[in-house]
Amino acid sequence: MSEIEKITSRDNQRLVNARKVRDGNVKNLIFIEGRRLVNEVLLSEMTIDECFVVDDFGDRELLKAVAARTEKIAEISERVFRSVADTDNPQGIILIAERPNYTVGDIEECLKSEKSALPIVLFLKEISNPSNLGAILRTAEAAGVSGIVISENSADVYSAKSLRAAMGASFRLKIWENAAFDEVLLLAKNANLIATAADTRASDDYIQIDWKTPRLLIFGSEAHGLSSSELENIDQKIRIPMENEVESLNLAVSAGIILFEAKRQNTAQ
Repeated sequence: MSEIEKITSRDNQRLVNARKVRDGNVKNLIFIEGRRLVNEVLLSEMTIDECFVVDDFGDRELLKAVAARTEKIAEISERVFRSVADTDNPQGIILIAERPNYTVGDIEECLKSEKSALPIVLFLKEISNPSNLGAILRTAEAAGVSGIVISENSADVYSAKSLRAAMGASFRLKIWENAAFDEVLLLAKNANLIATAADTRASDDYIQIDWKTPRLLIFGSEAHGLSSSELENIDQKIRIPMENEVESLNLAVSAGIILFEAKRQNTAQ
């Protein structure tokens, strides 16, 4: 195992930098906290920059696995650790990792892969709630989508809240971030994807359409959905029929309903 450095001061520069990453002020690094997420990172191909553990961290096997991926491991007191942690009840381990940087080319490659269960690229436009965003990513991975696109002006997919809600999906999915609406529609056109959007005013029920046909599935923001001008550029609009005059569902719930209908159709004998 790599030699572990002892850090005793809250003002140590490594800890100052870690807090900057935690607060989203370092663009190329992400902050990962807790044993579950650390284990998920170890199952991924992400590059670990450094690790912080609390004094006498008990899980030596986990620490050994981390040490195989980074030589920069620091041990700090519980008091100092709490000054860095993002949670109220920290589990004693934090990673600083390199932020993945996928492009439209990576999404195009995903569409060609036979590993994906669904011929669907999921496009999330201006999703502002990080917990919703993370929950959708977790569902999308479970359904087997081909790729994920996140628009500009969305919540940070690698923020601490998003990562906790995604429960590791963010580390395995290919996610193209900060994409412009027009760029994504061009991707759909070039890849022969039917641009399909969830819209409460649509006439087509989600269960009635062919999900075996490759599609770009679009969800707009929780508050406003897609604009009228954006909807004009959509090939097909769909809705989830609801009882008792309910106007809408939680965005993550809506995504789950539609994606798993798509999965059902694609796995049916």
